[in-house]
Amino acid sequence: MELLLIRHALPIRVEGAAGPADPPLSDVGHRQSASLVRWLEPEPLDALVVSPMARARETAAPLSTHRGLDAVVHEGVAEFDKDADSYVPMEELKAAGDPRWQEIVDGGYFGDGDLTPEQFQSTVVTAVEEIIAANAGGTAAIVCHGGVINAYVAHVLGIDDLLFFEPGYTSINRIRASRRGHRMVVSLNEVAHLRDV
Repeated sequence: MELLLIRHALPIRVEGAAGPADPPLSDVGHRQSASLVRWLEPEPLDALVVSPMARARETAAPLSTHRGLDAVVHEGVAEFDKDADSYVPMEELKAAGDPRWQEIVDGGYFGDGDLTPEQFQSTVVTAVEEIIAANAGGTAAIVCHGGVINAYVAHVLGIDDLLFFEPGYTSINRIRASRRGHRMVVSLNEVAHLRDV
């Protein structure tokens, strides 16, 4: 089967929320989502799975509507910061030299609780493998998060660093999965559909 791991589109910035920050998409994010739908138009798609977080659900909504597919929510592909009271796009943290960026790069930040990188990766891998098993012989897309994509791809490649690359917003990352358990990375960070956004 072919698996498309798609990062959500650009959300708004939220800091110091009363509860978990769960930001909606920005205007640019909505345009990115529309471009994603057009880009995937010629490709088959049999199943659509989505993180429970708003930025992922909003990214998947146009694709769900266009393809007539229900976006099935799977808790196992939520991002490691799901309970954090702030969401600042990684690009902004990096550009500002924010210490939180370095903490993420160094692998020291995996949410506000007791979640370890290993626990996060284990949850992600279990969830993705469930989705693969449920879609044998087909094509499934998971609209999720940069950390989720990194964790699963690192597992496939045998990389210890769980945040080894920066998936672009609405980037497509392709995995082929065989019934015998073989997993192959086909592409990472496809973003050609964003040229005009």
